[in-house]
Amino acid sequence: MTDTTPTRAEHKLARKMKRFENPWMNPKLLWGAGILIGIIVLGLLGRIFWDPELVFTGSAPLKLPPIGFENLRKQAGIWDFPLGTDGAGRDLLALIIIGAPNSLFVGLLASCVGMGLGIFLGFSAGFIGGRTDDFIRVISDVMITIPPLLILVVFQAAYGDVSLTMMALLIAAFVWQSPTRLIRAQVLSMRESGYVQMARLSGASTMHIMFKEMLPNLVPYLFGSFIANVTTSIVTAVGLEVLGLGPQRIPTLGRTIYEAINSGALIQNLWWWWGIPTLLLAVMFIGLLLINLGLDEVSNPRLRKLS
Repeated sequence: MTDTTPTRAEHKLARKMKRFENPWMNPKLLWGAGILIGIIVLGLLGRIFWDPELVFTGSAPLKLPPIGFENLRKQAGIWDFPLGTDGAGRDLLALIIIGAPNSLFVGLLASCVGMGLGIFLGFSAGFIGGRTDDFIRVISDVMITIPPLLILVVFQAAYGDVSLTMMALLIAAFVWQSPTRLIRAQVLSMRESGYVQMARLSGASTMHIMFKEMLPNLVPYLFGSFIANVTTSIVTAVGLEVLGLGPQRIPTLGRTIYEAINSGALIQNLWWWWGIPTLLLAVMFIGLLLINLGLDEVSNPRLRKLS
């Protein structure tokens, strides 16, 4: 009698095939999403299990190192401040708990606004065409040549302290051009397809065709563009904050790095003051990169491999 019980190799192959058939369950996408969710959870639970008041100046001893290290004064780290403190007497863990989600919030909000504008303008230019296409294309071509960091530096230097939301909106004004151009190119290639022609013949409105018929086919591509915009927005925000611009009284990772550099942390060997926020930014960018690579596999079957 033949044994029909699946072997271990067959089980493994079946799992691989299942993952291949469902591209949204690829490891890169899951790991990247897990990293970003972890940062968000850190901000939410950290406010409950850790004292957020420790972000204020003078709330902790000065320049304590993390647990397991000593500073130049031979002071060892203590469990009351596990990641150490800065030169203004603030707890680094509290600054991370409050600052990391703030930096991520700026990137997400700027990308949401910029992508929303880019989707609307890109679809309008590519599908409607004519003078609408010419106008949107010229505006995006002009805006993409303007150095955004220079304009943002001038604006924030002129208006002083701004909120996180205002900074995100300012950054969003310079991240819609690239999605607009790329989405326009995709729509130009899609508008002559059969299902779009059928929708036109059935009397569907322009908005219905653009956002109900064509938009779902671009979802993986749009997600990838969104993640790229989040990365760009965070880099821009951190760049402004390291220059001493942006929100002055709201903890962010970029602001913490600026204060460390401005207070001579590099000379005083206070590596944890600037090193921990920098490391967390690197982890955040790795998470965004993994999500982007995972979305590439979702939208392009050629990139999927059985591993």
